[in-house]
Amino acid sequence: MPPAAPAAEWIDQRHALERWLAELPSAASPGLDTEFMRRNTFHPQLALLQLGWDGRYALVDPLAFDIGDALRPRLGATNTVVVMHSAGEDLETLAPFLPEGPGTLFDTQIAAAFAGMGLGMSYRALVAELAGVELDKGETRSDWMQRPLTESQCSYATLDVVYLDTIHAQLAERLQQRDRTAWHAEDCERLKQRASHRDGDPQPQRGSRGAAEWPRAQQALLRRILLWRDRSARTLDRPRPWLLEDALAMSLAQQPPASLAELDQRSRGQRALRSPQRAELFELLAPPVSDEELASTASIPAVPQGEAKKALGAMKQRIDQRATELDLPPGLLCPRKVLEEYVVTAEWPDFLDGWRRSVLHDELSALLPG
Repeated sequence: MPPAAPAAEWIDQRHALERWLAELPSAASPGLDTEFMRRNTFHPQLALLQLGWDGRYALVDPLAFDIGDALRPRLGATNTVVVMHSAGEDLETLAPFLPEGPGTLFDTQIAAAFAGMGLGMSYRALVAELAGVELDKGETRSDWMQRPLTESQCSYATLDVVYLDTIHAQLAERLQQRDRTAWHAEDCERLKQRASHRDGDPQPQRGSRGAAEWPRAQQALLRRILLWRDRSARTLDRPRPWLLEDALAMSLAQQPPASLAELDQRSRGQRALRSPQRAELFELLAPPVSDEELASTASIPAVPQGEAKKALGAMKQRIDQRATELDLPPGLLCPRKVLEEYVVTAEWPDFLDGWRRSVLHDELSALLPG
């Protein structure tokens, strides 16, 4: 039987949230989780905020009042450690309310990886492993925007923060024993910083590996299209593929339409691409790529071939060896995609800065193809 959730205070007024946070001891490390919806929108819609510390729990209703002004003074303070699990999407969802994220983030999923428990461990699995409790997944796909929430929803949401205290204490001890505390803190800070940058990727074309062999002008035009898609999706608050699917974006970069009627024909089925957006996109596609655009467009990394492919294999083997020596998942040490880009460009990736640089730089750089 899944455990019964302890009582949680329902908070739908600012003064109640301020009081709950004010009652936290100065050294408290509150647990935090969110429930959000992102089915038909670009921006995740925060539907519920869960807080917990030392047997006190709160379910905060962000639909009832602006929670940001109450959260920032306490949770945004530099000396406040906020415990979260797999915090990436939660931080993105909270960005309008906590633009810089929590003061100090302790991500339990990242901590579990550094503690030798595997990469991408779920909260449910972590609770089972460290607290000996099996949690129910019944409300995973629930409608969190409805009001009132059901008793089952409230129970599920509360349990998402109940065990963060226990998990945090055990993982912090394991990190200290393994001398991985600083590495974990660095990765948590990196995750927090990435979530706070809400302007989007300035070089989105680099993810289109199928265009790696295109002429530079076509790559620059693809970048122009994808940047427009990102801006428009944010403004309209609609998913990017609703405006332009990836395949259509690449098709338009390879062969821009000769007329608005042709664009209408080729873009049928794009749910958010209405007449104003089609007209705007057509105007966007018309000008030739300028020298300035070419200069500012980063090349799309090619798939490693020949000597680069051989070097990739040698690097991957060395990553696996170092991961074994450090008792870390290879994917935590260096994801394959990062390694592929490095072997092709010979430019040290940002992802491998910090503690990873000290562990990997000399060995990997020596394996680059001549």
